[in-house]
Amino acid sequence: MKSTTSSYPTFRPEWLARRQEEILEPDLPIIDPHHHLLDRPEHGTYLMPELLADLASGHNVLATVFLEWISMYRADGPVEMRPVGKVEFANGAAAMSASNNYGKARACAGIVGHAELTLGSGVAKVLEAMIVAGGGRFRGVRFISASDPQQPLWGGVVTRPQGLLLDRQVREGFAQLAPLGLSFDAFMFHPQLGDLVDLARAFPDTQICLDHVGAPIGVGRFQGQRDAVFAEWSQRIKELAACPNVHVKLGGMGMKLFGFGFHEAEIAPSSEQLAAAWRPYVETCIEAFGPKRAMFESNFPVDKASYGYSVYWNACKRLAKGMSAADKADLFYGTASRFYRLGL
Repeated sequence: MKSTTSSYPTFRPEWLARRQEEILEPDLPIIDPHHHLLDRPEHGTYLMPELLADLASGHNVLATVFLEWISMYRADGPVEMRPVGKVEFANGAAAMSASNNYGKARACAGIVGHAELTLGSGVAKVLEAMIVAGGGRFRGVRFISASDPQQPLWGGVVTRPQGLLLDRQVREGFAQLAPLGLSFDAFMFHPQLGDLVDLARAFPDTQICLDHVGAPIGVGRFQGQRDAVFAEWSQRIKELAACPNVHVKLGGMGMKLFGFGFHEAEIAPSSEQLAAAWRPYVETCIEAFGPKRAMFESNFPVDKASYGYSVYWNACKRLAKGMSAADKADLFYGTASRFYRLGL
């Protein structure tokens, strides 16, 4: 894997501030099951002060789940153990939040790290170190397999070989997760979803969550082909939903790769605009997986390039309008709490 130059837009506070909305259903409990903490030139700084400001923006966020993203690794020591530093970092942030000095939300209540599954069975010692470093909060790993020749166009910072989830050595590493009680977050682009179907069928006892609705690409060679992409994507979503060990996250659609172009607008989009653009994808996922295996996710700060935190959750509430209280409970916090074993 090698780094590339990112073309992903950074978030602009002044631009976001121009879009203000009244908070919808302010008492509805929320667990945000997917955000990052980072300090990277291509995406800006998003650490505890920035996260806490978003959590305090009006919605009833009870807790969050931290996802790894290639930063805050240890600077030295064995290469395979360096990602343990990310878990240490996240657990420190979680401890700050648990002190009750920074608001009611429990930030980083669950932690998902990165471990190099290409190590095969040797990754077990890394996972065991992460469990210790997580202080009871470590829940699993995300091993990104997203790969496309054109991904630098939409902000890819790492290029990866195709077929990672089919690789024998990777699967040997993947097999170490379930015995340790760990789950797996998967991120790939829509042409690769068949690889995850194969993996989920091969390991029915490992809990898997598909991030960012499976990332149907809307830029590059897929620009102008939204209907064809949707047809291919939706078929794979149905195949994945037939695997009872797979869940799905409803979010990430502010990323440039989806092709909605929210970040290019003169004014940040409204929650009505977001809900209208996302509805076909969200409704397809909920119909396929059901609310008990689907969860809304912010994917901040990556998606913050396209809209604000409070506007995002308003859009989700618009998408869930008319659903039963039980279904809303699952989509906004129940599914996330169960999948990441948060006990909330």
